[in-house]
Amino acid sequence: MSPHYVLDARTATAHFPGIGRYVVNLARAMAPLLGPEERLTLLRDPTRPSPWNLSALAGEQVRVVDVPLSPFSPRQQWAVPRILRRLQAGLYHSPYYLMPYRPGVPTVLTVYDVIPLKFPAQSTFQARMLFRWTMGMALRAARLVVAISEATHRDLAQHFSVAPERMRVTPLAADPVFSPRPPAEVDALRRRYGLPESFVLYVGSNKPHKNLARLVEAWAQTTDSGIRSTLVIAGPWDPRYPEPRRLAERLGLRNIRWLGPVPEADLPALYSAATLFVFPSLYEGFGLPVLEAMACGLPVVCSHTSSLPEVAGDAALLVDPADIRALAAAIERALADETLRATLQARGLERARSFTWEDTAQRTREVWGAVSDG
Repeated sequence: MSPHYVLDARTATAHFPGIGRYVVNLARAMAPLLGPEERLTLLRDPTRPSPWNLSALAGEQVRVVDVPLSPFSPRQQWAVPRILRRLQAGLYHSPYYLMPYRPGVPTVLTVYDVIPLKFPAQSTFQARMLFRWTMGMALRAARLVVAISEATHRDLAQHFSVAPERMRVTPLAADPVFSPRPPAEVDALRRRYGLPESFVLYVGSNKPHKNLARLVEAWAQTTDSGIRSTLVIAGPWDPRYPEPRRLAERLGLRNIRWLGPVPEADLPALYSAATLFVFPSLYEGFGLPVLEAMACGLPVVCSHTSSLPEVAGDAALLVDPADIRALAAAIERALADETLRATLQARGLERARSFTWEDTAQRTREVWGAVSDG
């Protein structure tokens, strides 16, 4: 029987923007790598809104099968294995740890991070235990585990009993849409959002590990030192964590714009419009926004923790995210030194080009082959 791979794309929905981007780009880059007799099936949840059109990926060797079940549904535990049997799947790849734990076929699991265990104070005891239990079951179900960075690989080894020979590292890449945008597109976005000519950009959520409160404090210091710019904070806002905004109000900072969620289609132009990208996160499984910013020609200041040095290399100013003064100094230095920004821009573009979805797919294809052959 010819090899038949099933990639679970039920997370390619608006609820899972990061994982969805991973699944879609992996599937798109995987299709040209399939041998003449190989097939790839994508499982799609048609009941939930998605920014991606999975049907556009279908072709002679790739098809899409609708499975109207969320990864949060207990029904998937018996429904998905039944579908895999019906499809005569030779391999099942789950990009999320909430998955069928007895899939009945050789399985690959992708792991992004272990945030609940790295930052226990940010979740309840029950949530941490549920994460440990479900992640443990997913790891046991998988023959091979794909970690998206060396940092995640180390964290998995630290917090779970996963033998080193069962783990592989496959770095991610920026979506191909992220590239320097033409001036007309940038100007149109600037007018639409009412953005100034020069601004510093952050893209991400306001969850505590993103370290926004320290960024606000650092921004207050840059303002006190005479820097005249605007900090633009874009991304989904979780009302459980209002501290950064409250801190900005308490400090009287009027030069911060809170954009909230920005449509995926607007992100390349938003990056291209900014003067500097700052990403002070305490922990990232990979840190795609850093690579996206670099791919759009934006100089970067980011943390020297977790996976971020792997991603940024020497193409960014790396700082201790717990050191507010150091973060402020890095922002000030980058804004004041046009030559430095040009150097970081050139290095960033080159760095971003070194991460490709073709490479990610090739590495993943090797994992699929090892599991299928084993």
